[in-house]
Amino acid sequence: MLDDDLDDIHPLFAGAPSTTEFKKLRKRIVRYTREAIEQYGMIERGARWLVCLSGGKDSYTLLAVLYELKWRGLLPVDLLACNLDQGQPGFPSTVLPEFLEKMAVPHRVEYQDTYSVVVDKVPQGRTYCALCSRLRRGNLYRIAREEGCSAVVLGHHRDDILETFFMNLFHGGRLATMPPKLVNEEGDLFVYRPLAHVAEADCEKFAKAMNYPIIPCDLCGSQDGLQRQQVKQILDQWEANSPGRRQVMFRALMNTRPSHLLDPKLFDFPGLTLDPNKKGANSDGIPVLR
Repeated sequence: MLDDDLDDIHPLFAGAPSTTEFKKLRKRIVRYTREAIEQYGMIERGARWLVCLSGGKDSYTLLAVLYELKWRGLLPVDLLACNLDQGQPGFPSTVLPEFLEKMAVPHRVEYQDTYSVVVDKVPQGRTYCALCSRLRRGNLYRIAREEGCSAVVLGHHRDDILETFFMNLFHGGRLATMPPKLVNEEGDLFVYRPLAHVAEADCEKFAKAMNYPIIPCDLCGSQDGLQRQQVKQILDQWEANSPGRRQVMFRALMNTRPSHLLDPKLFDFPGLTLDPNKKGANSDGIPVLR
């Protein structure tokens, strides 16, 4: 557990509200992040992480919490913040460099005009997000290699993971989501999501309370009508009808039973056999279904 001395904190928390509510929020986010890092085996002592910073509420929260853990000696890795300016119209290119300089955070800011590529390749009326994400990921992997990093660290939170699960369920015909830890296709980099257990609402409250300079993710004008937004609305309605539903569903992702699903690649259904010593009926002679 974290110690209770909330005054000794990293400069990224300088000026943080002194209210009890904020201190509980900060401590909860840090605790959940530390739990995910330990549970999914993310720490390689002496490693270097590329912490991806988009300028959204989630990536600011990620950066602050990782530095808080490092500040307290609980994260023995080097951190390099990275922002990829993709040439989106109206992107405020000075905001993040100025913020990182002010916070004395080692960083790399790189310009790659992937926006023009996306606009050229994606048919009119379609959303840019899928291709934009692939191009961004490829550039981040390259930067990680150039900087000697073993991991690319992303700010996806619990709600992102849930939404991705339902998008795959509704539209992809598969049970899959964003894992907290994976190895890229080339096999040379880890991808970590330390905020996997953190609720989006907590990230939003935290970033707003800290007054971080948020950069919106809708600069390209391609966000309306996304499948993810539809799934988010469904989850919001479920949460409104039954508070705590999101957390219950998230726990389900951590408690799968392959034998109770239908994928023969995960469970050897043809190999199931009966126990010859058991009759398969109760004391009344009624067959028992298992």
